[in-house]
Amino acid sequence: MTTILVASRMPAHRRLRAALEAAGLRVIAIETPEELAAGTWQAAAPEYLFFTHWSHRIPAEIHERHACVVFHLANLPEGRGGSPIQNQIAAGQEATTLCALRCVQEMDAGPVYLRRPMSLLGTADEILQRAAREMEGMILEIVRRRPEPVPQEGQPTVFRRRTPADGDIAALASLQQVFDAVRMLDGHSYPPAFLEVGNLRLEFSRASLKDDHVIADVRIRLRTP
Repeated sequence: MTTILVASRMPAHRRLRAALEAAGLRVIAIETPEELAAGTWQAAAPEYLFFTHWSHRIPAEIHERHACVVFHLANLPEGRGGSPIQNQIAAGQEATTLCALRCVQEMDAGPVYLRRPMSLLGTADEILQRAAREMEGMILEIVRRRPEPVPQEGQPTVFRRRTPADGDIAALASLQQVFDAVRMLDGHSYPPAFLEVGNLRLEFSRASLKDDHVIADVRIRLRTP
């Protein structure tokens, strides 16, 4: 039985790990950088380390000794860097590519094992759920077929990682931009799109774009000092 490690901080990826086990793999699951650094997983000698939703640097002593496969939602070498879903939606893209690439020292610069087309429609959670289903097949293909990763070609572009303050929708100029801003932050662990009015903070989710307005759920909080 092939042993792999799957690293993810998303609770939804527990279903991905269960599906991989049902397909006949032995899966070691970790969810934090501390678990990765502790190294207790090394005794099981996993053949691949898959990082399915991971925003932390992978130490050189790990990616230089093990086959570490990172998943990135952009058509590399375009779109290296942080917040790829949000940056592409903000740029007006409706589709992208899910890449499985070998981890190297430079961020998102490693050779690519597999590419799969992906839609950017829906909320951040819906996009990530579709990506998880695609990752299952990609992981199985890598383990079973063992393809050689192909170096990236072309001029890279690098995204700036977004901050919570970028979720402020006050300056947006169109309803399409407002709709996209809400949906692309509507997901696990993402700070939501918001407006601040007086001492109130309005946070938005579940957006729907109509002809002349956007409907969304709103959570109202008191602004923190």
